Amino acid sequence: MDEIEKEESLQRNLVSNGRVDIRGRIADKRTTGGWKAAPFIIANEVAERLAFFSIAVNMVPYLVFEMHQSIPKAATHVTDWIGAAYVLTILGAFLADAYLGRFRTIVLFSSIYVVGMVLLTISASIDSLHPPPCTNKQPCKPASHGQTAFLGCALGLIALGTGGIKPCVSSFGADQFDEGDQNEVIKKYAFFNWFFFAINIGALFGITLLVQIQVEKGWGWGFGVPTATMFCSIIILVVGMRYYRHQKPMGSAFTRFLQVVVASLMNHYRGVVLGREDDLYEVSTKESDILGAGKLPHTAQYRFFDKAAVITDAEAITKNRWRLCTVTQVEEFKSFLRVLPVWASTIALAISFAQLSTFFISQGLTMDRKLGPSYLIPASSVPVFSSINALILVPIYEKGIVPILRRYTGHRRGITSLQRMGVGLFVSIFAMASAALVEKKRRNHPKPSTMSVFWLLPQYFLIGSAEVFTYVGQLEFFYDEATDGTRSISSAVFLSEFGLGSWLSSALVEIVEATTGGEEKGWLRNDINKSRLDYFYWLLAGINVVNFFIYLWIARRYKGKGGLNKSVRDEAVRG
Repeated sequence: MDEIEKEESLQRNLVSNGRVDIRGRIADKRTTGGWKAAPFIIANEVAERLAFFSIAVNMVPYLVFEMHQSIPKAATHVTDWIGAAYVLTILGAFLADAYLGRFRTIVLFSSIYVVGMVLLTISASIDSLHPPPCTNKQPCKPASHGQTAFLGCALGLIALGTGGIKPCVSSFGADQFDEGDQNEVIKKYAFFNWFFFAINIGALFGITLLVQIQVEKGWGWGFGVPTATMFCSIIILVVGMRYYRHQKPMGSAFTRFLQVVVASLMNHYRGVVLGREDDLYEVSTKESDILGAGKLPHTAQYRFFDKAAVITDAEAITKNRWRLCTVTQVEEFKSFLRVLPVWASTIALAISFAQLSTFFISQGLTMDRKLGPSYLIPASSVPVFSSINALILVPIYEKGIVPILRRYTGHRRGITSLQRMGVGLFVSIFAMASAALVEKKRRNHPKPSTMSVFWLLPQYFLIGSAEVFTYVGQLEFFYDEATDGTRSISSAVFLSEFGLGSWLSSALVEIVEATTGGEEKGWLRNDINKSRLDYFYWLLAGINVVNFFIYLWIARRYKGKGGLNKSVRDEAVRG
């Protein structure tokens, strides 16, 4: 009897989601995962965000004052770089889910990140790698092709490193909590909030302390310190190895998606007609045909793709997934398709976020940045208003607002992820309206340089609030709606919208320049005091209004993993 109780106790202490420890054994809750593992993962994210934001907020001034680019061109180059960093998350996610696993992917791309940071530091430190300073006797000389190429190589490696790390860190952190344990499920959602809190801790230090170091010690120190910090983060991550729970790689999800598309089209052109659900193929084993993934129930949505799993000849069942897919494989593809409209309807917000590291900073450059009698706030540190707001709002929301909302709604998170994202999208409208009103006041001021930079506080506060609601809501939504084999890819899809938003911001800047008179006469000129940046902000506010109503229409019709009319098949068609 004691042996039976001991065995049952052991089983209760093992995770139910198939995660394994460093030795490949089913993970034990007592010694792995949870908040034993999460701090190491969060520390890596803090360091990466510290490095990224210290570059992002400094890069426009660096390109303008050191590389002698115009403000619009520098803003475009920075948004293009940020865009590439976030779109490359799809590559990192693919490698993590298919081949390397999340932990190895984070370590590998963190190392690439460090190499890029070293090159950036060298670029800023060696005089021959950037043009000479402008003087009264010597006009500003543009950077040579070689100097630009070296800087581009450094930024490219940093973007690649970011792309590999970002989609894996949040998913790897969430992997440390067992979805079959209600206590750990609650902790997982708290992790998402504190993860976002950690991002803003990194951002806070990156845009204050490191910017101050750059101002006082120069660009070499400004980029060198985050380089050392990023190297230390790899060591911290590796130190926590024995505490981690790992999701084994499950092969290429993109290949499985393509197999579903090909098989369904082939059967469609063969005249296959959907009949009973029992005519759909599923393996007879307890686990699914996808390595390490559980079976998924059949759903009625996107029924066309069910044709990929239709059994046309019961005696000729094949293991060639290009001809016949399992129900689970089809449902995995459907789950991915379901989140795409939600993803698309939040991209507009990313265009507004792109202004944090471009035109918002350009505004701050022209204003009175004095804090007290002697301290001058660096222009690149002005976005600290947004980070401070997030650091204040996250604990208030997690500890104060969520329990109150939970009492009224009965939902364990107070409101759903979709509702939380909607709140953020709504707030973003007022963020850009506020930016437009303040910019009009700044532009019409007789001496803009005497107008306090604290006038920018409302737009930073509102855009920061929008990010708190939307970003964490997206973290929760895209992780929960993903299947076992697509968690990193789902996170990458969410993150890629920031990349697309940055690119769309660059495209919008170029369109506005081309249609309003260029850099000399248009809305966005090299001299911000002669620009009509307020018109540009009103344009963004209008885009956010339209986007908000589109999002409402999509969100009201969304039926995810918890809301679809599912039918779980106990008896599988044997293969």
